Amino acid sequence: MTQINDKISTRIEGDIGFIVSNNPPVNALGIAVRSGLVDALQELNRQPAVKAIVLYCEGRTFFAGADITEFGKPRVSPTLQDVIAALEGSPKPVVAAIHGTALGGGLETALGCAFRVAVPSARVGLPEINLGLFAGGGGTQRLPRLIGPAPIGLPGKSSGACAFRQADGRPAGAGTGRDRRGRGR
Repeated sequence: MTQINDKISTRIEGDIGFIVSNNPPVNALGIAVRSGLVDALQELNRQPAVKAIVLYCEGRTFFAGADITEFGKPRVSPTLQDVIAALEGSPKPVVAAIHGTALGGGLETALGCAFRVAVPSARVGLPEINLGLFAGGGGTQRLPRLIGPAPIGLPGKSSGACAFRQADGRPAGAGTGRDRRGRGR
């Protein structure tokens, strides 16, 4: 394991690189996490043996959103938009492994990855719109592109991760006898 900074580390197993966040209690996307993510992504992209990258968080949740201690302060680079651009621009596919909650910037980070996987109990959403804030990481554009125009509930409410599409592109639950939320019909 390579420690990028006090919040982010990497490791390589076979041809898979892992970026690990450990920023308790909710893996907030503060400056140390954001800069560590960009540095870790650059490091793993430089490794010729690495064919794909998995981004995950230790603890009880995926990135649960912004670091509220940074609210009202000047923006510091890399911004969330910079992190998402780095994920989207990665020459190697990045997979977000979601557990717990992925809210606000956490969901936007996952949406910036090439692929997303989630445990059935994971919750995702953009709750900032209920506070009169906009989703500054592009979530309001990326999420509809991913799940299509069908409503999955009220926009500011968190939804189960099963609202995403299956690997074959069908809406979650399609052809399984289950609805979008994974319940039997």
